[in-house]
Amino acid sequence: MLRRTPPVALAAAVAVAAVALGGCGGVTTSSTTTPPVIRGTVRIAASSETPSFDPYSAFGASQSRYAYDSLVNLAPDGTLVSGLATSWRATATTAGFTLRPGVTCSDGTALTPSAVARSLTYAGDPANQLAGAQTVLPNVPFQASADDRTGTVSVTAAAPFPFLTRTVGLLPVVCPSGLGRPHALDRVTAGSGPYVLTRYTPGGPYEFTVRDDYSWGPDGATTKEPGLPARIVLSVVPQASTAANLLLTGGIDIAGVSGPDRARLTGRGLHTADVATVVGLTFFNQRPGRTLQDRALRRALVSALDRQGLANVAVGGTGSPATDFGAEGAVCHADLADANLPARDTARALRAAGWTRDAGGPLAKDGRPLRLRLITSPDLGPTLVSVAELMAREWTALGAEVDLVTESLPALVNAMYRSGDFDVVVGSTPGFALPVGFVPFFSGPAPAQGLNFAGVANPEYDALVAEALRATDTTGCGSWNRASAALFRSADALPIAQGRSGVYGHRTTFATTFGGQIVPTSIRLHQ
Repeated sequence: MLRRTPPVALAAAVAVAAVALGGCGGVTTSSTTTPPVIRGTVRIAASSETPSFDPYSAFGASQSRYAYDSLVNLAPDGTLVSGLATSWRATATTAGFTLRPGVTCSDGTALTPSAVARSLTYAGDPANQLAGAQTVLPNVPFQASADDRTGTVSVTAAAPFPFLTRTVGLLPVVCPSGLGRPHALDRVTAGSGPYVLTRYTPGGPYEFTVRDDYSWGPDGATTKEPGLPARIVLSVVPQASTAANLLLTGGIDIAGVSGPDRARLTGRGLHTADVATVVGLTFFNQRPGRTLQDRALRRALVSALDRQGLANVAVGGTGSPATDFGAEGAVCHADLADANLPARDTARALRAAGWTRDAGGPLAKDGRPLRLRLITSPDLGPTLVSVAELMAREWTALGAEVDLVTESLPALVNAMYRSGDFDVVVGSTPGFALPVGFVPFFSGPAPAQGLNFAGVANPEYDALVAEALRATDTTGCGSWNRASAALFRSADALPIAQGRSGVYGHRTTFATTFGGQIVPTSIRLHQ
């Protein structure tokens, strides 16, 4: 059974899901031909401050790649390459890793298999309530063990889980000095990674200094390469327009920019890593007693939506309707929507579901008018309120009475996970790179025992997920895709738009993983 993340940890856990699982997608590389700068400083814009650099916290997970290593890494084609481990094997319930000899922590101590196993065990202990780690680790209980004599680490899951190497294998490993003082990890780093946090200022900037003896990065990457910066400085730049201005004027070297400000950066000599995104995810409340328990009605309402219009609103006129729940580059991503969404014959679908409308009157069934409470929050994205408004207009045109409510994020979470007082939620996608990440939201118990806040009950999805969980790594993608297709056919949820954002470099080259996360050992500063 999938391990249940406490709803109180949901907001933090979901916020970091995309970045914590950043290694699970393809890699994009930028390039330049100008000479490298030797031992320079690269300035990177961060969209928000980092109150903790603990890699297992909700805040530190996104920055952990600078100072911490994982057992494996991802190659540009999405295959696994070496990290702390030189070889690995996995089944649906076990994974084994052979560690590279000679790895040292930033304090100079050797990193042993026992130390790695201890880190995995600490991160996976539910009693520690580590939201950042929970978004990376398997959703089933597991045990880690080590053999220092043979240099191996083993993981055994309590139930089948297909992505052990892409979860346990990608978890940042904390060295013993950090596990002995976990509260100190807010302000110092204790990893074996290519950089060490050497300066912390509340609100930023944050400074990392290179480790000159590092030689065990992704696929054997080292810190000896010309152009690799000796220092990385992260500065907090919350506004995309400000980040774009600083890129154009040379005030920063690397920044992620989305939205209309991307147009100003095109053709300006900046090196770009393109990032696929999904903007918006709609849930329909199927809990007992709610109107949208009716599958036929959900399908009719979805068929009434102008999906291209919604996509244009979601991403500023340049989007296309989302084809899957995860973004392009996510593991098992496929084009599922068009073949599985209901056809746009709304009037016929409503009549088949028993809903009729007299001239000028409301849409009704058995004398009961259709009333929908549609909720969203601008805190989840600047365009989602407009997306909800367009939905409300289209359903009002059918004769439904739509109560559109714009909430603060805490109020939205309360409605989703406590009161259940909604019919439709227009929210943001968690951005999972693995299909298994979505399972607790589409099946299992409702709050407070689980995360299935919309009360989704889809037997076909459940059966296909059970089948997919018995496969190893990507061999189960066919089952995962059929499971997602079942959600589309039943109108259990609807992703809104495929969009693009970018990571831009001024005088730099770099590679990025899924979600636009920079690979530190790939950064090169150029003249």
